[in-house]
Amino acid sequence: MTITDAVTTGLSDRWLGAPRPRTSREWIDRAEEVADILAVDAVERDRANATPRAEVQLLKDSGLVTLLGPRAHGGAGESWDTAYRVIRAVARGDGSIGQVLGYHYLWAWAARLVGTDEQIAAVEELYTANDFVFGGAVNPRDSDLVVREDGDELVFSGRKSFSTGGQISDLTVLEGVLEGTETHIFAIVPTAQAGIVFGNDWDNLGQRLTESGSVEIRDVRVPWTAAAGFVDRVFQPLTYNTLNVPTIQLVFANFYLGIAQGALETASAYTRSTTRPWPYGGDDKQHATDEWYLLEGYGELASKLWADEALLDAVGSEISGVLHAPREDLTARRRGEIAVRIAAGKLRIVDDGLEVATKIYELTGARASANSVGLDIFWRNLRTHSLHDPIAYKKREVGDYVLRNEVPEPTWYT
Repeated sequence: MTITDAVTTGLSDRWLGAPRPRTSREWIDRAEEVADILAVDAVERDRANATPRAEVQLLKDSGLVTLLGPRAHGGAGESWDTAYRVIRAVARGDGSIGQVLGYHYLWAWAARLVGTDEQIAAVEELYTANDFVFGGAVNPRDSDLVVREDGDELVFSGRKSFSTGGQISDLTVLEGVLEGTETHIFAIVPTAQAGIVFGNDWDNLGQRLTESGSVEIRDVRVPWTAAAGFVDRVFQPLTYNTLNVPTIQLVFANFYLGIAQGALETASAYTRSTTRPWPYGGDDKQHATDEWYLLEGYGELASKLWADEALLDAVGSEISGVLHAPREDLTARRRGEIAVRIAAGKLRIVDDGLEVATKIYELTGARASANSVGLDIFWRNLRTHSLHDPIAYKKREVGDYVLRNEVPEPTWYT
């Protein structure tokens, strides 16, 4: 059954009569159910490149959208440690939808990152009670949006070449610079308004269903009181404000791992069912699963992904503890140490994931290169997003820490 069939025939409503997950493990199991539904026609949906409305509805129906939301408003009240594992699980079935969910979690946490207590409470109630999905027009490689004052309102204008979530989002995070100053301002606004115009121009090699195309922001107005973290029009800085980048970088690493795990799982299933043993090696085997070079190859790839998973789980637990601790407690040194560990995890899964997505062809055989098999989706997805920022800089950050005991300064990418 396809994802569209799942939603239109009520399969995604399977959870309406089921007990709500009560533990982290049960929420991860729920994410695995979602991944299994997504995996059925992931290749076909990727090729169709249609706006993933049914996929997002599946995320909402499953309850995953409000995983981090307060229980008082119907959310699961789960930790980031669980959220990272959920992102990974969903990406196993569909890398694009794993990315959409991961970005949503980051932007849903944006109010906690930079907002006041009152803003946090209002935003979390709004999105949790309504199952709203977030997108973000914040790509830092573009020129900043311009923000001008108009009495008690702020007016955002400009263009961003990437805005993941796009028209499938209910809320959009805007970021710009106040005209005539160097002051950056974040605000959360409804996506469905005349001043937010999507270019519908995302047509890349991979991650095709992330709605990551361009957006124009045309005089979008918000009250000054909605400027995140501002009190009487003055920003209240904390080191905690800078956790947005390490948090999203670990989101990246986890959906990369999910994609790689999906590749290995799909390839091994193909080998068990379809790959033929090689009859010209002088040591003929009856089944492909007896071939020594296949056993060696799958053993090597699985070992690397297990090691990557252990590292990502460990650093996920570290940053989760900080994200859920009092915001005033975080020091710059602790923030930097976590960022280095995340950089190490990211650079490992990029290298290992791309190796998995490439080498599976050697382990499945020539016939597995047929378009009908669709193994290319894993390499395309991982290769596309892993270019987000140069992995060489992550290696340098780790090296600086190892050789000089220096932690990276917060930037838009560190």
